Amino acid sequence: MNLSRIVITGVGLTAPNGNNLAEFRQALLTGKSGVELFETRHMGKVLAGVCKFEATRYQTRKELRVGTRAGSVSIYCCREAVKDSGVAWDLVDKSRVGIYVGITEHGNVETENEIASLATFNNDTKYWSHYHNPRTVANNPAGEASLNLGITGPAYTLGAACAAGNIGIIHAAQMLRLREVDFALAGGVSESIRSFGIFAAFKSQGALAHHEDPTKASRPFDKARNGIVVSEGGGLFALERLEDALARGAKIYGEIAGYAINSDASDYVLPNPERQAQCIQLAIKNAGMTPDQIDILNTHATSTPLGDVQECQAIAAAFAGYRLPHINNTKGFIGHAMGAAGSIELAGNLPSFDDLVVHPTINVDELDPQCALPTLVLNQPLAVKRVDAILNNSFGMLGINSALIVKRYSA
Repeated sequence: MNLSRIVITGVGLTAPNGNNLAEFRQALLTGKSGVELFETRHMGKVLAGVCKFEATRYQTRKELRVGTRAGSVSIYCCREAVKDSGVAWDLVDKSRVGIYVGITEHGNVETENEIASLATFNNDTKYWSHYHNPRTVANNPAGEASLNLGITGPAYTLGAACAAGNIGIIHAAQMLRLREVDFALAGGVSESIRSFGIFAAFKSQGALAHHEDPTKASRPFDKARNGIVVSEGGGLFALERLEDALARGAKIYGEIAGYAINSDASDYVLPNPERQAQCIQLAIKNAGMTPDQIDILNTHATSTPLGDVQECQAIAAAFAGYRLPHINNTKGFIGHAMGAAGSIELAGNLPSFDDLVVHPTINVDELDPQCALPTLVLNQPLAVKRVDAILNNSFGMLGINSALIVKRYSA
């Protein structure tokens, strides 16, 4: 098949340590964490990655009351991506625009809030909000963005646990190649910190991070790591076919080179390094590349004792016999943004095509010997001679794996 080349022409994001790509990248290069104490129903203060974007830039206060946090994140990121793309938005045929938002879950926050509110009215259901249904449907974050931007093309979510950010981008590339749409806004969003149930569940699993210093709680690959820091955020990209981007003289951040999605089919929670390695290898094969052509590999590693080790095993197996790329991780800075993790983390690495710097993995005081891959970039940025291809790992519960490769654009 003669497939169209798909490129990234805009980036919209909010992360706990930055509300646009420039801020976020600066935080990654200077070691600035966005993790802090956060008050949560039934649990008191927990460690979380909290976003502080200006929601009223694109929504009225009434719209914020009616809508959801995930919808607000989606609107902010979509608007920022459109603006960053430089497209003449007023002239765009909105029926040919698609919104594809990856999510881990949706609806927990709104249901928890309604139950808490109902308790103050002696559980009389006449006080249950009539907005509850549109707030909790799975397509809500994409649907709210379509309403806000006037987009009449396909707008829906893709539930893929913590692999969802990558998968939103992958799906958009496929839809552009199928010519179902001409312009796509895609990636992932998360409102996870607004749900006490997510914190409670991780705590019951013994997987919730704790540390006296919030900024050091998320510490992938460190010997003393003890769990996940839950975060919110969003990363949505403007994607186009190359010929359309060139026709309007768009800035091109990078080109979608290849990708793969597979499943472990082995456990509800525990990852399978053999399947992860196969996913990485398949993405490289689908990109028409060899492992030694990958220059940066952003790991999924969430700071859990077992998960980090297993991903390192998967990487070692996938690159066996080849030069390892520079390996980094973003979650030490922001925690785990769940459905948004893959897209936010990819965004943070895209500037490496221009500045030839690999952002580090932070909070590694003592590297776990089982995670000691020789090309890990630890604690300080690394200047390099070449960055032509970035591989982004993103894995999720129930064994869903994704690997996405973005390469430097060249004619």
